[in-house]
Amino acid sequence: MHFPENLKYTKDHEWILVDGNSATIGITDFAQHELGDIVYVDVNTVGKSLQKEEVFGTIEAVKTVSDLFMPVSGTITAVNDDLNNTPESVNKDPYGEGWIVKIALTNAAEVDALMNATAYRSSVGA
Repeated sequence: MHFPENLKYTKDHEWILVDGNSATIGITDFAQHELGDIVYVDVNTVGKSLQKEEVFGTIEAVKTVSDLFMPVSGTITAVNDDLNNTPESVNKDPYGEGWIVKIALTNAAEVDALMNATAYRSSVGA
């Protein structure tokens, strides 16, 4: 499994890549592996301001549906519309083409409380 060093991670298996006051969010390689074949990603929170750990959408695999949680507080500014036609991108490239949302950060300091790659790898036993 792959755990990029430039990302931060949550206990709920989301990753975040911060770029100034905005960030990109997706699910980790570990999460997509555990879920299996992703068949649908549902995010209807564009434009909404959400707090850390609030649900911003769901991800559906062949046998299960899981909530997607905000790693930090922010406003959803974009959704990866490509996932409507190719949700399997989350399986194939979870840190690239499989990104899920982009946000405007509300409180950048919350990022510091997230796990780095080493801590996340340890938390999932990899």
